[in-house]
Amino acid sequence: MKQEVTVELAGGKRITFETGRIAKQASGAAFTSSGDVVILATAVGAPDPKEGIDFFPLTVEYRETAYGGGRIPGGFIKREGRPSEKEILTCRLIDRPCRPLFPDGYRNETQVIAFVYSADKENDPDVIAINAASCAISLSDLPFQGPIGAVRVGLIDGNFIVNPTYTERKESLINIIVAGTKDGIVMVESGAKEIPEDKVIDAIEFGHEQVKLICAGIDELVAKAGKAKRIVNPVEIDDAFYNDLKSKVYDRVADALDTQKYAKIDSYAKIKEIKDELKKALPEGDAAASKKLSKYYELLREEIFRNQVTKDRIRPDRRAFDEIRTIDIEVGILPRTHGSALFTRGETQALVTATLGTGDDAQRMESYEGEQKKRFMLHYNFPPYSVGEVGRMTGTSRREVGHGALAYRAIEAVLPPEAESPYTLRVVSDITESNGSSSMASVCGASLALMQAGISLKGSVAGVAMGLVKEGDSYAILTDIAGAEDHYGDMDFKVAGTRNGITAMQMDIKIMGITPQIMREAMEQARHGRLFLLDKMDAVIASANEEKSRYAPQIRTLQIPTDKIRDLIGPGGKIIRGIVEATQVKIDVDDTGRVSIASSDPDNLARAIQMVSDITAVPEIGKTYLGKVVRLAEFGAFVEIFPGTDGLLHVSEIAEHRVKEVKDELREGDQVLVKVLAIEGNRIKLSRKAVLREQRAKLGLPEVEPAGGDVPRGTAPTSDKRSDEETITLEGGDDFDDEDEDDDEDFDGDEPTEGATNAPATDAPHGARPAGTGDAARRRRRRGGRRPGAAGGAPPRQS
Repeated sequence: MKQEVTVELAGGKRITFETGRIAKQASGAAFTSSGDVVILATAVGAPDPKEGIDFFPLTVEYRETAYGGGRIPGGFIKREGRPSEKEILTCRLIDRPCRPLFPDGYRNETQVIAFVYSADKENDPDVIAINAASCAISLSDLPFQGPIGAVRVGLIDGNFIVNPTYTERKESLINIIVAGTKDGIVMVESGAKEIPEDKVIDAIEFGHEQVKLICAGIDELVAKAGKAKRIVNPVEIDDAFYNDLKSKVYDRVADALDTQKYAKIDSYAKIKEIKDELKKALPEGDAAASKKLSKYYELLREEIFRNQVTKDRIRPDRRAFDEIRTIDIEVGILPRTHGSALFTRGETQALVTATLGTGDDAQRMESYEGEQKKRFMLHYNFPPYSVGEVGRMTGTSRREVGHGALAYRAIEAVLPPEAESPYTLRVVSDITESNGSSSMASVCGASLALMQAGISLKGSVAGVAMGLVKEGDSYAILTDIAGAEDHYGDMDFKVAGTRNGITAMQMDIKIMGITPQIMREAMEQARHGRLFLLDKMDAVIASANEEKSRYAPQIRTLQIPTDKIRDLIGPGGKIIRGIVEATQVKIDVDDTGRVSIASSDPDNLARAIQMVSDITAVPEIGKTYLGKVVRLAEFGAFVEIFPGTDGLLHVSEIAEHRVKEVKDELREGDQVLVKVLAIEGNRIKLSRKAVLREQRAKLGLPEVEPAGGDVPRGTAPTSDKRSDEETITLEGGDDFDDEDEDDDEDFDGDEPTEGATNAPATDAPHGARPAGTGDAARRRRRRGGRRPGAAGGAPPRQS
């Protein structure tokens, strides 16, 4: 029978849980919705424990369907493929808070599946999926000590909001997912824009209040339709066996766990040596006895660690609780990479590289939301040799995806905007040695490698992993935890940020009872650790290199008018392809007129920039250009100031003296300096006379006084005296008169305009008067047409 519960959250957000209508054969099923997001989550557990394992075999699957967003997948295969990075990360978000709430010793195979069946473009399904999974497990017969609830918290204009939309998240200063029970927090996943620690704590506490509401709603639904829970027998402890083991090897194991005295590999070897000695005393071939010894030997190691920390107040390597291990930093160690850094912290080491690419290198992703581009990527690799083990390398593990995503969030917050740095960036962190938080080593290494590559970050970013060991009311907060402290501790708390604040955070808590006070102490201790690391990093490289690697593409950005995009692309892409083929560069043009040109060859880059500038240039009034005379007319000359753009150099603007014939001063193909006097629509008025006057003034020469009569080409007259009564009639001069409508039409239809193809030059030989000139021709032009065949003329107008 269908049962339903709706939970009201702050800001009017709602989550509705439904069961009893869909997937009734699953152990538990929750049909969950919020807005237009609808998710079906199911939970199924095997009836019997899996033999021969010492861990809880839980698997979580999360899938986003293209049809849920009203789309058909692209490509040749029209169905969903392997999980995307987003789907893998959401699987981890479901797994991490749920796994600790199953009882110790529970070994039945369990599977949780969450499918997104409907999705809008406003609400992220990941948080809804966590709640749906929690509800499904709670409704089932699985021995779950939940339920849990989860919310995303944003910060806009100083106010916290629950489950912000995609649009709101762009404005939000924080993006924190808080998951927990009604009694405490079990997981935090956070990205932030350099937010102070106290504000992050406030956001977590606000989120937990909303989590309590969700837990109450799930409990209400479980009371209506939940199944009876399976009985799991508590883990039996053979106290006599364990006490005998302690009496034999306690001191030796405690000595072997001293990682100040022994390196990690040596410590592991001594621990194994003691265990092998104990096994020799067992009956030969008794597998059960060997398994029992392994179990209690592991319990002994954990007890020694926890006693040392909480009672003796010492760490395995004898560091102070707030002490960070020895730091060693090198940058630029790889000659052909664009940026590289080797970051070593104790026995954890990351070799991090930064690669610069163009817009074509951006990662293209397809989801139910549509196709998207990702211009920054951070990939994390954890090979088996980093921990001295042998293992299969079959692909990227979920752990590698998760650690890379954490480092990605830490660095993304400080990247320069695309307008300042048009590069596509790929950072790869290869863990070459590990005993402690390799994800935080990746954060430090990524910051160093990007700066060495010449990327101006808003600030250096460092990360530190914090731990907690709590026994009753006694607890210890540990900075820069190593392997054993992570494995046997009660909290794994990673914090990354700049000097100004936090950029990323991840927290997994294994026990209940973490108070806000403990969290605040941990955050403050993490801040001191982060500042210590930043001091070490800044001592090596405090700001981005001014020059990028000679092997990296150099990108220059031009902003062109949007109406020039068509001219740059050309018919069928002909123009832009020609530039690329001629210069071997990469060119990226967006709809706003932003043109990015990239090349590792400075000469080719300069050539391409010039070619693009020439094609897309826009004349400016008052600016001087070196132009080429492309056609002579009776009333002046047409000068190409850049490809495809001509202007009229009127006869009266050719020289400082009176010019009777244009051909006396200019020839087709001449290069002349001209100044733009005016731009009227598509017509450009040029002046050579203004340039000559400016040049003479700069040289301090007297003004030229043109004399009457003809002046030979290339000579300056000695007098500028002109009779006031003299009326000068210039050939074609009226064709450029704005007051004559016929002349305007004749100019627009007859002469080249900005961006238009140049008209062919006259075929008349140099020095000869072209046909169709004189008074009669002028009268014909003013009547609205030119005689067919006249030099530079157009066909008669059709009435």
